[in-house]
Amino acid sequence: MSAPTADVVICGAGIAGIAAAYHLAVRRDVTDVVLVDDRPPLSLTSDKSTECYRNWWPGPGDDMVALMNRSIDLLEELARESGNAFRMSRRGYLFVTADAERVPRFVRAAEEAVARGVGPARMHGSPGSDYRPAPTDGFEGQPTGTDVITDRTLLRRHFPYLAEDTVAVLHARRCGWFSGQQLGMYLLERAREKGVRLVEGRVERVEIAGGRVRGVTVETRGGARTFSTPRFVNAAGPFVQRVSRLLGVELAVFCERHAKVAFNDVLHVVPREAPMMIWSDPVRLPWSVEEREELARSSAHARLLEEFPAGVHGRPEGAGESPVVLLIWTYDVEPVEPTFPLEFDPAYGEIVLRGMSRMIPGLAAYLPRLPRHVVDGGYYTKTRENRVLAGPLPVEGAYVLGALSGYGLMASNGAAELLADYIAGCPLPRYAPAFRLDRYDDPAYRALFARWGDSGQL
Repeated sequence: MSAPTADVVICGAGIAGIAAAYHLAVRRDVTDVVLVDDRPPLSLTSDKSTECYRNWWPGPGDDMVALMNRSIDLLEELARESGNAFRMSRRGYLFVTADAERVPRFVRAAEEAVARGVGPARMHGSPGSDYRPAPTDGFEGQPTGTDVITDRTLLRRHFPYLAEDTVAVLHARRCGWFSGQQLGMYLLERAREKGVRLVEGRVERVEIAGGRVRGVTVETRGGARTFSTPRFVNAAGPFVQRVSRLLGVELAVFCERHAKVAFNDVLHVVPREAPMMIWSDPVRLPWSVEEREELARSSAHARLLEEFPAGVHGRPEGAGESPVVLLIWTYDVEPVEPTFPLEFDPAYGEIVLRGMSRMIPGLAAYLPRLPRHVVDGGYYTKTRENRVLAGPLPVEGAYVLGALSGYGLMASNGAAELLADYIAGCPLPRYAPAFRLDRYDDPAYRALFARWGDSGQL
């Protein structure tokens, strides 16, 4: 009996691998695609996301904004054709500060973002401003760009739940969230209609002969199966480095453990119409005098009295009698080896809730008796400058779609389309070189990399 064949074998059925299969089969007419994973689709880290998207990205250059704008274009197309099956909305990202010295930075950031393709910058410094808040649902007909609000009357009118000492907000508008699971399953169903085969198993070997991919061996419950194929895509999420080594290729990637907190907002502190909210100032956690004295006596807990970095953020989820609030704070970013199941700091939920109460004081009502909450998360697999890898590898016929960090759901369609263009031999977008592995071989890029600034990590 002859060995099974495939035009392309994709390792990994997370959002990256599924999006790659969709764009190859549905949008590029690659007819025989095999998607391999030893876990159910979307079940490793793709289901641990806060499910947001944004075109608000820093430089250098405009490549990240261009990629994200394209990915959001694709998300909107998919939402329209599916009847918005994955509930895409566009409430925006609201960056908040109580530091008067940060206000000019907000203004400058909004103005500089115009050149990167984020959209126009609008300033609102008086109560009669024409600022238009985002609707609770939907994404059509909304402005792009940013709104910077510095008028206190306007701030209290539209965001009364923010801290009284808030002096400015930057509202990035082409941003929002959607159901990642519904998006992923929609893409998978469409891909399978076009013949994509889902194989449960682990990629154990990639056969290389004459400097190019010849086959892929998958260990399944029924034994090893070898697919004869000329193309292999490594979309293995946190295991992208491990799989890359099957090709003899080392990737410049590492993993960080990231978590989120979810709890029922029974006090209805966070309005259902609120955007994603990000506190842009460092934070000292609020403690009573007695709590501070007790923490100071414990070497294991004294760190809780120190200043925490800026960036605690969160958003509402759902509606009804028990709406949910999702909170995230990336204050521990040490590289780690991915292991499962994940273990999280037992104090994480309380730390994040206390930090978020600096921006939304009403949350302090939960501190005397912490609400029941769930902490889960996954790994951000990243390059040092926090930019995706999408393109060919040094072995002919081998490709990578990885290092999607914490933006996998939002970037997956744009990055997968780019990968499909490489495989199908289509014209490439101008931003393609910015996401290739061999960008690190370019002396100009290495010089840029050496002085890299903000990575865009939230």
